[in-house]
Amino acid sequence: MTRANKRVDLKPQTDAAARHADAYASAPLLNCLLREVAQPVPDAGDRPVYRLPGTGRLLRVRPGRRPSGPEVRTDDAWQRLTHAELVELVADELRAHTGLPGDDLPAEMLDSRDTVAVLLAARARTLAPEDPYLRSEQSLITGHPHHPAPKARGGGPVAAWLPYAPEAHARFPLVLLGVREDQVAEEGDTTALDALGTAPPGYRLLPAHPWQLDLLARELAPAFADRRLLRLGPTGFAVRPTAAVRTVYEPDRDLFLKFSLDVRITNDIRRLWRHDLEKLGRTDTAARAAFAAMEPPAAWLSDRGYRTAAFAFEELAVLVRDGLRGHLLPGATPLLAAGLAEGFDGSPLATAPDPGAWWAAYLRQVVPPALTAFHDHGVVLEAHLQNTLVAVDAAGTPVQALFRDAEGAKLLPEVTREAGWERLVYCLLVNHLTEIAGALAEHHPGLDPWPAVRRELSRHPLPELPALLTAPTLPGKTNLLLRWTGADGADARYLPLPNPLRADRAR
Repeated sequence: MTRANKRVDLKPQTDAAARHADAYASAPLLNCLLREVAQPVPDAGDRPVYRLPGTGRLLRVRPGRRPSGPEVRTDDAWQRLTHAELVELVADELRAHTGLPGDDLPAEMLDSRDTVAVLLAARARTLAPEDPYLRSEQSLITGHPHHPAPKARGGGPVAAWLPYAPEAHARFPLVLLGVREDQVAEEGDTTALDALGTAPPGYRLLPAHPWQLDLLARELAPAFADRRLLRLGPTGFAVRPTAAVRTVYEPDRDLFLKFSLDVRITNDIRRLWRHDLEKLGRTDTAARAAFAAMEPPAAWLSDRGYRTAAFAFEELAVLVRDGLRGHLLPGATPLLAAGLAEGFDGSPLATAPDPGAWWAAYLRQVVPPALTAFHDHGVVLEAHLQNTLVAVDAAGTPVQALFRDAEGAKLLPEVTREAGWERLVYCLLVNHLTEIAGALAEHHPGLDPWPAVRRELSRHPLPELPALLTAPTLPGKTNLLLRWTGADGADARYLPLPNPLRADRAR
């Protein structure tokens, strides 16, 4: 079940607030357009100019990791584009470029911008968490930097999603359900769920995300009516949504729970699909074994098990994930890698006194576990920014990496080694290290981050690495074209990007 795309309801914005929201929303859309479609015009002057091949129009932007100030060439001048005008320009270009209408994507892009406006207003009147870890998880206003609609929330009304938005520093109780015992479906270790409350005789506890319950109200009405399902009330504690929106953390219990959420967020409807749940145990077991065989301190946050109702298997599924405390080094503070890339109050990336040493320490923690899991154990981690936590010591130096999400991991030979390597290179290098390197270079001008990446990679004896270090290109995911053509969100498609690791570039 999904909601039809409708523009989110907004109060009037000031001109400054509208420009602020436009800038946030335009940057990832421009990144997609420039990566996937636009063709650079040589010798265009101090601001890069691009030709859009489908329509022949010229676009110029202020360059950078987050491009800004888009302008389109008219007969005799450059015309500044609002986000809505940029969406129209992109839609016209992609219709001409692909011959396809794009369906709901233009509306999603507009919704993403409107969502950003709501989030910015909400953050202005809400205190961020004191805990640096939670602050890093709830810091992502831009979100995925190469997605055309990274903040879309399914087009529903603001009141439906804002109370559960991590970017608005939300915290909320879960809803406890009772599922009749003969209707429970589960696998793995779900004992943590039984400690969340007390179920009546003949029932088992099942926590639910309140937003998901609202979305499922009509579908679940018969189960409540015949008492296969009971509503037991809210939990006596609040959870914090993490960057993934549908995954929440309860700090006192040190417990992560991941829910289905029948809303499109980036490329996918965020449901715990049956086929993924049924292979989860095998994938998680392989990942746990891989990390157990590695030298510490690298850690895997295990997806221990799931519980659901047989009559709403995917809709009500909840996944139990390891907490942090059993894995963290003493005194270390975990931080979300995506938060380090985007920035948050107190980020050690911005304040490192020796950014070169900080970066070398970061690479020592993040790179070896991902390469070892792949080469020695056949586990392809989805080691992108949102699935990697980097723990720092009291001085802010990276001392540990923690990886998560068995749902996104792949196993060899279920995928070929070639396909697994391409996926790992994209997730680890293009999505992850390129963004951290870019943020570090912005905060510390003059730092060239790529020689250190090359040195770290060269320490590892993978047969693929010599070719990677000399290849002219790396694989870049095409999220704009993927969404415009209606491809499955898991059907990653790549195009070649210039490789900063080459010796003639990494100096």
